[in-house]
Amino acid sequence: MVRALNVPALGLLAWLCWFSPESVQAGKVLAITKSFRVPYSSEELKSQLDHIRKNAFDKLPGFTVIFMNFGNLIQFTSMQVKACEGLLYDEPLMKSLREMGFDVLLKDPFLPCGTILADTFSLPAVYFLRGIPCWLDEAAAQCPTPPSFVPRFLTGFSDKMNFLQRVFEAYLCRILFASSDELASRYLQKDTTYKELLGHGAVWLLCYDFTFEHPRPQMPKNMVLIGGINCAKKGPLVKELEEFVNGSGEHGFVVFTLGSMVSQLPEAKAREFFEAFRQIPQRVLWRYTGPVPENAPKNVKLMKWLPQNDLLGHPKVKAFITHGGLHGIYEGICNGVPMVMLPLFGDQGDNVQRLVSRGVAESLSIYDITSEKLLVALRKVISDKSYKEKMTKLSAIHRDRPIEPLDLAVFWTEFVMRHKGAEHLRPAAHELNWIQYHCLDVIGFLILILVTVIFVTVKSCLFCFRKCFRKTKKNKEE
Repeated sequence: MVRALNVPALGLLAWLCWFSPESVQAGKVLAITKSFRVPYSSEELKSQLDHIRKNAFDKLPGFTVIFMNFGNLIQFTSMQVKACEGLLYDEPLMKSLREMGFDVLLKDPFLPCGTILADTFSLPAVYFLRGIPCWLDEAAAQCPTPPSFVPRFLTGFSDKMNFLQRVFEAYLCRILFASSDELASRYLQKDTTYKELLGHGAVWLLCYDFTFEHPRPQMPKNMVLIGGINCAKKGPLVKELEEFVNGSGEHGFVVFTLGSMVSQLPEAKAREFFEAFRQIPQRVLWRYTGPVPENAPKNVKLMKWLPQNDLLGHPKVKAFITHGGLHGIYEGICNGVPMVMLPLFGDQGDNVQRLVSRGVAESLSIYDITSEKLLVALRKVISDKSYKEKMTKLSAIHRDRPIEPLDLAVFWTEFVMRHKGAEHLRPAAHELNWIQYHCLDVIGFLILILVTVIFVTVKSCLFCFRKCFRKTKKNKEE
């Protein structure tokens, strides 16, 4: 029987799971949830999340958006690092966890809680993630990320950057993980950093593939691409929804959702959406819980929750209006649905940029959205056949793979359990300092040899020149 410890990204709960491969296949996994106190109230957490939501609708100029995103992220991360302390310094809970005798730790490494636990309990860690700001995950795994063509995470840049974009990053990336570094060193009582602890991860399950992400170097084997792991087979719609979408006739319907965090919009912005939807022949399914105008268009159905994947897999769907969350993006790719994208915060700007560059989506700014702009974008992705054709091709490429993402993730997780880690996949780069890693010692040695050769050659030439000059002078005197 295998025991796995799963610490979610927000560090608010710890899931303890007992399972074997046979029990997973039979759907009989025993899971126990344990909770711990955090040093802030639910109201404080809600206030922080509301602040992030509010900032998503405020327009800021140029690079200010990036600084604002990092500022929100630093604030939120600092709050969650305090939550990690609630887990780590809960001695009775830590004692009970240690006594469980876990085989592996499963973790989204956005926060340091699980990574510190893995070091404390000497457990191999399997990381499940989209990415960490500043590509800390890539740096920790010693995977090359040249800033010349690998854009920094959360900047919204493409892989074709200008000079100023390539200069950007250093200061913000240093301060972002300062609280995690401090907690790791303090709790483990040794001089370490979060990046150093992450470097001991056995396998990285990366929730993307290169139909979506820009091509770049990747470490072999221990960095496993499982993009689309959330995609499921289309299920049947409930009778009410089936009747609504089938009633759209040849025009089809549009799915609209801004994710789990945003189900309302400022009234002025919501009116722009209602007005745009009034002018299209398609029906619209919108996850929305805000105020509804009295003259709301009849072709719009508002829902507190909607079966996103089932709707995107319906043959009558024409477009997907989304904020650009990773799960929604892959469900759109899997089902071949072109998109109109409205990034709000976090990695959404990066995600949107990647799909727009592939010609399968149009991007709009939520700051200055108008019904006219939305109409133009919607009509473009629905009427211009190139969007559907390119998305269909992207979907076909994404689906053309030897192993399904879920099977791949299960295999490598079980691999780590069977072999108590994956040390054979750990590159020797971890043992090098930055001088050795960049071969600066070798370069210095070669420069020294070159300088020595040039020096000896110049001195020899000067010596020969002086000898020849003196001999010539003596012959003239004679």
